[in-house]
Amino acid sequence: MDIQALHDVVHNSRDARRQQTLPKLSPAERDTLIKKFHPDHREAAYRPVAFGPNEGDLTVRELASVLEGDSVVPDDLSLTPHYEADVLVVGGGGAGCAAALHAHGQGAKVLLATKLRLGDSNSVMAQGGMQIAVAPNDSPVQHFLDTLKGGHMKNDHELLKTMVEEGPSIAKWLLELGVLFDRDDDGNLHVKKGGGSTKARLLTCSDYTGLEIMRVLKDEVLNRKIQLLEFAAAVELLSDEQGACTGAVFQDLDNKRFLVVAAKTVILATGGIGRLHIQGFPTSNHYGATGDGLALAYRIGAPLVQIDTFQYHPSGGVYPEQLVGQLVTEGIRSEGGHLVNGRGERFVNELDTRDVVSSSIIRECEEGRGVRMPTGRVGVWLDTPLLEVEQGEGTLDKHFPAMVRQYARYGVDIRKDPVLIYP
Repeated sequence: MDIQALHDVVHNSRDARRQQTLPKLSPAERDTLIKKFHPDHREAAYRPVAFGPNEGDLTVRELASVLEGDSVVPDDLSLTPHYEADVLVVGGGGAGCAAALHAHGQGAKVLLATKLRLGDSNSVMAQGGMQIAVAPNDSPVQHFLDTLKGGHMKNDHELLKTMVEEGPSIAKWLLELGVLFDRDDDGNLHVKKGGGSTKARLLTCSDYTGLEIMRVLKDEVLNRKIQLLEFAAAVELLSDEQGACTGAVFQDLDNKRFLVVAAKTVILATGGIGRLHIQGFPTSNHYGATGDGLALAYRIGAPLVQIDTFQYHPSGGVYPEQLVGQLVTEGIRSEGGHLVNGRGERFVNELDTRDVVSSSIIRECEEGRGVRMPTGRVGVWLDTPLLEVEQGEGTLDKHFPAMVRQYARYGVDIRKDPVLIYP
């Protein structure tokens, strides 16, 4: 197969595409598209949970199996604590570190336990940025409305209100800790427009955003000498006779020994379930994202919400094979990169919501307009060289150095040729 000939379809259609403006879909069009092509609507991928608080609720088969799993804790295990804390934080990513720092700042005795190393998480792998309403023409109210629309009005309003209202103070806190967010020529925070947003509100650190945030949070946890348990997988939560959570049992991954931690408060910050490879999809999730926190909470009696819907990021790598499933940052589309099918056509507004963009890519591939590689994998093109054409040579090196280097390792120059992606 002549890969260059496939690239030429993108190069040769670029001038015509630059003249196009693709509108976002109407609510009715979005609904029809998502119900037909989004993975959430594949009935065969779902089954009812067999028992527990969510008995009978539909969820993906992979998660249902995790929720129904047997305990690994021996019946005769002594529950005499090896450690005691006011606050036990389970998970060493961005949320876990932030929770530990906040509790420590309030004077609590904190123990942070993580299945792998401190910082091993989805947070450290995030590239595209974090949405916070800090621009003069933006507001938490607008952020609330955009997110509500993107969540199909199913959002928890109180949680969403907290997120958008406290976002600016969190940005300030991260800046004070030392996070190096991108700035414009005047020294103000530089914001980009993300998918589904009416305003530019993405704060970035080039395409190392998560890595930079985790660098700072991890250092702060270590500097404050917060007690750590690394390579300790939480396998069961403990409760008293009234059902209140009183700690957790961990298994040391090095020697398989069980450890008991007693705590007045337990915070679960274990990340998502991407590494279960839902419906066989590749994932950019960290190896630790296997739904541990959901299973722990479920086993102690907590009902889970919205387990019938999951986010499928529009742009995971397809080629070369070594990068299958690796995140291709949304920042490329935020800066103007086009999504292009095998015919050289744009087919969706690149900054529509993720469910719309993912569904559109799947539609193109299922209806024969995708690009098939010799490996058998199929995807659509992300026109990365367009950024060099429109914003000048060196744009990708300046704004997306991690991605440039990542692909260069395998002989792909994203400054000259497009990148093949699929959800």
